[in-house]
Amino acid sequence: MTANPQGTDTPVSVPDKPALEGLEEKLSARWASEKTYAFERETTREQVYSIDTPPPTASGSLHVGHMFSYTQTDVLARYQRMKGKNVFYPMGWDDNGLPTERRVQNYYGVRCDPTYAYDPSYEPPEKPAKNQRDWDVVSRRNFIELCERLAVEDEKVFEHLFTTLGLSVDWSMTYRTIDDHSRAVSQRAFIENVQAGDAYMSEAPTMWDVTFRTAVAQAELEDREMPGAYHRFAFTAADGEQVFIETTRPELLPACVALVANPEDERYQHLFGKTVTSPLFGVEVEVKAHALAKPDKGSGIAMICTFGDANDITWWRELGLPTRALIGRDGRFRSETPEWITTTEGRANYEQVSGKTVFSAKEAVVEMLTENGLLDGEPRKITHPVNFFEKGDKPLEIVASRQWYIRNGGRDEDRRAALISRGREIDFHPSFMRARYEDWIKGLNGDWLVSRQRFFGVPIPVWYPLDADEQPDYENPILPSLDMLPVDPAAEPAPGFSEGQRGVAGGFVGDADVLDTWATSSLSPQIVGGWGHDEDLFTTVFPFDLRPQGHDIIRTWLFSSVVRADALQDAAPWKHAGISGWILDPDRKKMSKSKGNVVVPTDVLNEYGADAVRYWAASAKLGADTAYEVAQMKIGRRLAIKLLNASKFVLNLGATEADVLRGDASRVTEPLDQALLAQLAAVVEQAGRAFEQYDYARALAITESFFWSFTDDYVELVKDRAYGTSGEAGSDSVRAALATTLDALLRLFAPFLPFATDEVYSWWRQGSVHRASWPEAADFSAFEAGDASVLPAVGTALAGLRKAKSEAKVKQRTAVTRAVITASPAEAAKVRAGLADLRAAANAQEIIVNDGEGELVVSDVELEQAEPTP
Repeated sequence: MTANPQGTDTPVSVPDKPALEGLEEKLSARWASEKTYAFERETTREQVYSIDTPPPTASGSLHVGHMFSYTQTDVLARYQRMKGKNVFYPMGWDDNGLPTERRVQNYYGVRCDPTYAYDPSYEPPEKPAKNQRDWDVVSRRNFIELCERLAVEDEKVFEHLFTTLGLSVDWSMTYRTIDDHSRAVSQRAFIENVQAGDAYMSEAPTMWDVTFRTAVAQAELEDREMPGAYHRFAFTAADGEQVFIETTRPELLPACVALVANPEDERYQHLFGKTVTSPLFGVEVEVKAHALAKPDKGSGIAMICTFGDANDITWWRELGLPTRALIGRDGRFRSETPEWITTTEGRANYEQVSGKTVFSAKEAVVEMLTENGLLDGEPRKITHPVNFFEKGDKPLEIVASRQWYIRNGGRDEDRRAALISRGREIDFHPSFMRARYEDWIKGLNGDWLVSRQRFFGVPIPVWYPLDADEQPDYENPILPSLDMLPVDPAAEPAPGFSEGQRGVAGGFVGDADVLDTWATSSLSPQIVGGWGHDEDLFTTVFPFDLRPQGHDIIRTWLFSSVVRADALQDAAPWKHAGISGWILDPDRKKMSKSKGNVVVPTDVLNEYGADAVRYWAASAKLGADTAYEVAQMKIGRRLAIKLLNASKFVLNLGATEADVLRGDASRVTEPLDQALLAQLAAVVEQAGRAFEQYDYARALAITESFFWSFTDDYVELVKDRAYGTSGEAGSDSVRAALATTLDALLRLFAPFLPFATDEVYSWWRQGSVHRASWPEAADFSAFEAGDASVLPAVGTALAGLRKAKSEAKVKQRTAVTRAVITASPAEAAKVRAGLADLRAAANAQEIIVNDGEGELVVSDVELEQAEPTP
């Protein structure tokens, strides 16, 4: 250990063998005990930088993609803190939704039934039954409690991993998307939406997942290429004309309500307004004209069914067609023969599809068409995109159902334009990501469906009065008062009613559905900001300064958050949106658990250390999809180790806090020292400007490039003078330059390498580097007078002399008896300015510097006779 020879207030204490190992545990504990990252409640909005942190799914597991994106957010948070901001940086856990529901069911061996009464003493079995039929059935409230219990254990693992990674989160501020607070906020927002007319109930065609038995919103759809086939058969006009259609969904023939062709298609203009009869089922339907029909697709005339796809919905709505829905929520055709099929033959044929799944019904219809000679040719095989729920395994169906919606501009041009305008109040980083937001809004074809037919979620806070026939009055829903929240209408009576009036005439029935998870996640600023229960906090953090997130959920989380803040606060929810890219595997495919190509974070953290992993993450710009690269982590680890060792060298020379120059360059008398500080001034200005533009990757690249020049050129050039061989003035000058540069580098690297920088900081300074100020360009302006180009010129000369020794296969300490350096007059003058340091670094007796033309050249190097290098 080296004591501080200058006797300043902060003794210098440098370990003999600095190492990265163990820093995460040591410093994380110190930061927690000293509350290094705590948010100060006594503050003003101007002092605050607030971050709407993405809540990871607590029922899953983290992978390196999480380390990638969360590090990028943390780098920005650390920078703002060093800029003097009071950083509001909480962490949430997204334990609401299907993943948690499934995990809890399997973990505890329970099933949820909202009609069951709450049992406050319930405990799940120690060992879940293997057969699901033997699982315990519990109330929704009991189920939510089990979800929260398991989520707490999962979250402990997540918190430890994020702490090891060095996230500067204030861990005293965490939230869950399904706890009482989040449920109350979500339900309050929904009630305000209902009261303002921004939420409404409607019976309409709904995308439906038959496996999960739940409605699916447009934002949750994903197209998957699937094999299919066009089946060609004819409808018959009154005069016997055969009108052929081609369809991939022949099973929907009994649900047909019309045929449609383009109004400009001359082949079918004579049929518009007339009726044709469907094969097999004998139902008369009208031929309609609509511009959406494509003359070049199939036969040019399409069968409209309720409902086969989104086009069917559009035609049904715009042409005022009847509803003949046959597929139920279980994915099967209804058992009773529909009333619109009246012929004996048609009714008999329908019995062949009654109660069947979609797949089996298709087989049955195709078989009947074939047997009756109605199929024109063999089915034409194709591959086409089919709608799936993003978490589902079977194609979605469209069923008619009563659901809740929130207005999002999908059916309102004015609202759509307003939301686009609201998005333009947000600075997107990178800026081109704004187009994804606006394109999504422009492509909406309906409002946001927010009701879900699940158990675990935020209950829709609505009851419906029952009339004398025990039928719900959906037009006059009963809403709770805000002081009742959170509520569960499936388990709690409506205001003004008793539980005994549930389900009886004159009584009430509770809405059994829950809100879409995005309907709650979209309120993360309101939830974590204290909306509705801590208005002082909310006014100091909202609108938030930053929403960091992935580009794949711009259409869901980002857009839905804008929708809610626009309706509830008449504002954009944040000032900036930082959009992260994906992590790609070596085959350039996105890493995801479903693909089985993820890397476990603990493995790389244990092998390379947090600073190395953070270096890899921070080297990628926002919005850039980035390959998982161990090689980049190795570079980051080498950088962190070099920082430790270079700092040890500087401090062991006797540099102290007192040597750090603060706007006064008078102590720096040597050209090489002046050049170093002039370079440093430029780096500080450029790195700060890059951070202000949310380009942290450029700030890192600029700082790192300077650092390697500092260690490889400057330190090597001034070692001799630093040890005092040229007198006290020269030694004092280099010590001031070294201390000032080290002090600045620690602060410049602090957001990226928090562990190595704070470790070095503790060797010679009080407190934490993460509470130190960011280097400001104005504080370094006094150093700009130096000629920054002197250092690279002298460094190039030193490299040339080293190369000559390497080529001669002698050790680098071998003396140079004579050498000639030729350069342009300007470059030669720079070399002469640092000639004394150059001679000392190269162990040279005589160096002749000549003016010439072109690039700097080292020649005529004469070396002292020495033993060759082994």
